[in-house]
Formats: sequence, C-alpha cells, structure tokens
Amino acid sequence: MGKESKDRKEKKEKKSDKAEKKVVDAGNDSDMEVDAPVRVLDISPIAAPLAADKLTKKLLKTVKKAAKAKHVKRGVKEVVKGLRKGEKGLVLIAGDISPIDVITHVPVLCEENDVPYVFLPSKEDLGTAGSTKRPTSCVMITLGGKKKDMDSAKDYKELYEECFTKVKEMDEAITYN
Repeated sequence: MGKESKDRKEKKEKKSDKAEKKVVDAGNDSDMEVDAPVRVLDISPIAAPLAADKLTKKLLKTVKKAAKAKHVKRGVKEVVKGLRKGEKGLVLIAGDISPIDVITHVPVLCEENDVPYVFLPSKEDLGTAGSTKRPTSCVMITLGGKKKDMDSAKDYKELYEECFTKVKEMDEAITYN
C-alpha cells in the first residue's frame, strides 16, 4: 500500500506541474508562458440583430427586474411554448449558443407572431440576469406574466417599453434591408 500511494502522489505532482506552466510556441524563437485561457465570445454568424453594449446592459437590467416579478420565460422550451400560444413580449436570445441549431427556429417563430427579438453576446449573463444559476439560451419578457396583474410590473414597465421600442426598430431595420 505504501508504494501505491507514493506512485499516486508522484502522478498528481506531475499533473499539477504540467497544469501550472504551459509553453506555447509563438512562431518565432521566443516562447510565451500562459497562465489561464482567455475567454473569447464565439458569437454565431446568424446573431442579428446583435444588441450594442449599452442596450445589452438595459436589457439585462430589465430581465432582472422582470424575473423578480415572475414575468419571464426561461429556456427554448418555455419561450417556444409561449410564442405558439400567442403571448406577446420581448425575446432575448444568446448569440454564443453551441450548437446553434438549438435556437435557429426561435427567430422564425418570433417573426411569424410579430414579436421583437434581439441577440445578446453571452448566455451566462442572460442566465444570471434571469436569476438562474445556469446559462440560459433565450428568455422572453412578458408584461402580463403569470400573475396577469400589472401591479408587479410597475417597477420595470418604463424600462421594458424603452427596450421594446429600440429592439422593434432594430428588427424593422434588418427586415427591410
């Protein structure tokens, strides 16, 4: 037993040494040391219209407030169900979903039901704003929500309407061009 545990410790040490320093060939004689991988957003080519940074912040703030009032549908399944039932609102889709086939039908459904939609750069940010621990591929904000009362929507109604008009303008600009 003593020999087996010693071998395990040696293997763990070797793995940790390899993980600590990785050498990447830069193409010339000098080598660069890399500590951690840099997160790069891989936004899909179909992600249009993509919200700008300022609009993205407003949309995420709106999602956060709507989630408190329980006026949010999270995930592809719930959003598609709401669109098929004819619910109106604002659909936010993450642009970094892989494989993209998971959400390609959502913009088509939105256009058929005359519901504005916009792509956001990050699924992690969308999930966090929707008060879930997991990344979310798409979210639908509805003013009526599950409760069907407007009292709980008062605190985010103005923000929602501002975002709604901006997204609607972006959708119309892309549709007619």
